[in-house]
Amino acid sequence: MPKVSLDIPSQLLDDLKTHVGDEKKFVSVADAVRTACRKLLDQLDAIDDLHGRKSRDLDD
Repeated sequence: MPKVSLDIPSQLLDDLKTHVGDEKKFVSVADAVRTACRKLLDQLDAIDDLHGRKSRDLDD
């Protein structure tokens, strides 16, 4: 799996970390970021469908 490095404001990271850990929604910050990316891509695909644009091809 490729690795991605990014800068994120401390306030956003701190807020994200409140949802990470035992008995919380995500097991790691990386898991939370991957989940957010997947959800964003699903939303963008839905918007594209509404506008009659071709959805992204995962094979490319």
